[in-house]
Amino acid sequence: MTHTFYKYQGTGNDFVMIDNRQNTFNKQDTALINRLCDRRFGIGADGLILLENHPDVDFKMVYYNADGNESTMCGNGGRCLSQFAKDLKVIDKKASFEAIDGMHHVVFDGDLIQLQMQDVPTVEDHGTYVFLNTGSPHHVQFEDHIESFDIKALGSTIRYGAPYYKEGTNVNFVKKISSDAFEVRTYERGVEDETLSCGTGVTAVAIAMNYLGETPENTVHLKVKGGELKVSFTKTEQGYTNVWLIGPAKQVFKGEIEW
Repeated sequence: MTHTFYKYQGTGNDFVMIDNRQNTFNKQDTALINRLCDRRFGIGADGLILLENHPDVDFKMVYYNADGNESTMCGNGGRCLSQFAKDLKVIDKKASFEAIDGMHHVVFDGDLIQLQMQDVPTVEDHGTYVFLNTGSPHHVQFEDHIESFDIKALGSTIRYGAPYYKEGTNVNFVKKISSDAFEVRTYERGVEDETLSCGTGVTAVAIAMNYLGETPENTVHLKVKGGELKVSFTKTEQGYTNVWLIGPAKQVFKGEIEW
């Protein structure tokens, strides 16, 4: 049977989008999701996202990593899905939706999509790295040779090693550019490789850099392989709140595939 799909990208983080408001997609078929995300035998993407109906807000987001397993929150995916919903005329200039980590708000500002992320109450400082959860777990550490080091080798070692083990974590490597700008490369679990951008990752980096005193700013610019993103936040005694991930998201193409 032939099905319609869409392909979106947000600073190079790419996703297969499926309109599942009629509940026709088999969400239990892990092998199918993995094949659709395969860059040689399928459409090719870092993940697959379903747009679904929600009884109280504008829509629901269901996100799967490229390995076929449902995963934690994806920031760039949330921005791409919001653009997808806007293109389908489900929403207009602002919206609210539910993802696996709770409710999110989105505002469209020209070519930029502003996505409100969850509050971050704690940042764990382990000396050589910090750990925090921005809807997904993130390990953040500095890397002086960020342009040339073997991110897949080092990222996978950290992702599967102590203290993360089987559950794993996403791993972000950071180089400071200026007082409010940082270069970031991210190894994503579920993809098990570097992605050109990671929304929850740059959110984690921005907050971590402020927490460590590397930037006094509450709006941080993040340079990733796929472009540039911004993260803004408010620092309080209870942690970080009013957290927004800001950047572009665009439809790449629309097609049909049999499954």
